[in-house]
Amino acid sequence: MNATSATGPPAAGLSAGAQARLRIRRGFSGPTSGMAAGLVQANLICVPADWAFDVLLFAQRNPKPCPVIDVVEPGQVESALAPGSDLRTDLPGYRIWQDGRLSNEVTDVTEVWDRHPDLVSFLIGCSFTFESGLSEAGIPIRHQEAGRNVPMYRTSTACAPAGRIGGDMVVSMRPIPAAQVAEAVRITDRFPAVHGAPVHIGEPGRIGIDDLDSPDFGDPPVIAAGDIPVFWACGVTPQAAIRDSAVPFAITHSPGRMFITDEPEDTYRR
Repeated sequence: MNATSATGPPAAGLSAGAQARLRIRRGFSGPTSGMAAGLVQANLICVPADWAFDVLLFAQRNPKPCPVIDVVEPGQVESALAPGSDLRTDLPGYRIWQDGRLSNEVTDVTEVWDRHPDLVSFLIGCSFTFESGLSEAGIPIRHQEAGRNVPMYRTSTACAPAGRIGGDMVVSMRPIPAAQVAEAVRITDRFPAVHGAPVHIGEPGRIGIDDLDSPDFGDPPVIAAGDIPVFWACGVTPQAAIRDSAVPFAITHSPGRMFITDEPEDTYRR
C-alpha cells in the first residue's frame, strides 16, 4: 500500500497501520484488500449493550465466519489492536442498520455513535489478512488485479443460532488456478483467526449460490480459464444475521472496507 493520501502526505513516525488509518480518515473510501500488507484486517459490528451477549454467543457458536479478535467495551472507540485508533472514523465505509434494515451507508459514524453511547464493538478477523501470503506464494488475487472488491455471497448453510440472533453463512470467493488450490488451502489453514481454510471448493450450487456473476456483496468476480471457485467463510455473516434477526440498531463496516490494525499477520499464524 502507498500510505500517501490524495489529501496529504503521510505523517512521519507512524506505523504502517496508523498510516493506513490516517489515509482513511483523510478520505480514502475504497476496498482495503491489499492495503497495509502483512497486517491483520478486521470486520466491525457494533450493537447496543443489551444485544452484545447475543452477538458474542453467536460468534462463539460460529467461529469459522465470526472469529472475534477484539471486543471494545461500551462507549469506547479505540481498539487494543490499534493504539490511537477511532472506530468511528477509521474504516472507509460504514453501514447503519435499523430494525434489521440497512438505513444508510456513510464514511464517518461519529454523529450517529454519539446518540448511542452504550455501543459494544466486535472486531472479527478478515480473510484480506491472508491474501499477502497467497500473493507471496504466486497465487493470483483476481479482485486485486482487476481493482475490484472481493465477491461475497449468502449461502444456504445455516449458522448456529444464539439467543435472538440467527442467519445463514456468507462466504467470500476467490478464483484460484486449479493447480494452486491445494497450496491456497494449506496457506489459509494456518490463519484460523481470520477464517482459516476454505469452507467449500467448486460447485457453488451445492452451497446455495445460483449465479457467481451476481454476488450479494462486493463486485462480480474475474475468473480466468482453469480457475476453480474457492469459498472462505466471511465476516459479513453477522450483517446477514442482523437483517434476518431484525436487530433494532447496529453499525457495521461496508463489505470489503475493513478496519486495519497494527497487528502483524504472524500474530495469528498457526
